[in-house]
Amino acid sequence: MNTLLIETATPVCSVAVSVDGRIAARRSSSEPNAHSTRLTVFIDEMLRSLAMQPSQLDAVCVSAGPGSYTGLRIGVSTAKGLCYALGRPLLSVPTLLSMAALYLSQHPDYQGLVCPMIDARRMECYTMLVDGHLNIVRDTHADIFDSSEASALPAFTAMLDKGPIVFIGDGAAKTKSVFGSHPNARFDDTFVVAADGMAAIAAQKLQQGRVEDVAYFEPLYLKDFVAKKSVVHGLR
Repeated sequence: MNTLLIETATPVCSVAVSVDGRIAARRSSSEPNAHSTRLTVFIDEMLRSLAMQPSQLDAVCVSAGPGSYTGLRIGVSTAKGLCYALGRPLLSVPTLLSMAALYLSQHPDYQGLVCPMIDARRMECYTMLVDGHLNIVRDTHADIFDSSEASALPAFTAMLDKGPIVFIGDGAAKTKSVFGSHPNARFDDTFVVAADGMAAIAAQKLQQGRVEDVAYFEPLYLKDFVAKKSVVHGLR
């Protein structure tokens, strides 16, 4: 099965093609605000590198959030457009679960919990807790990480007291002031989000027929979109 994987929920624009759950090709960029210009170019380049026609794709999988409102809209609209045009099923994987899956695939010997984190501005992060078998220990939340509010995070302190937790993603730095001194807290600053993390989960979902409704699927935003005043000269 050939599956196109699209990850645009974070500042990283990443795409990959998996064949029976294994990555065959990938493209990625961390250039700011480049999702709208890079995404379809990456898809085209990647398929060409594999000598694969779009019609040879069996499914399209998109990162389902939470994350950047604009990034999610770009990824989901692109995925839906391809599914409509090709008549292929749409799959989705929660962004935080995909991040945890990628980390565990890169660190097969790690024993403990994984806390993928996406920066949600100020001291807020989108979080999830996942064990080494990708079982969700604590589902998606928008948490505030502030040293003065550490007592408001009993779920994390209780879990840290039981064993190691590795914090990954662009929001992980916000936890250092709260948990940095805890002996079971780990911080991986080298982790980079990539579409690769969706491959195995997407393959399982496709095999089980757990597909999304292309017309009505919406990503998980968690927070409402707030438009900002344009800073571009001449626009109001």
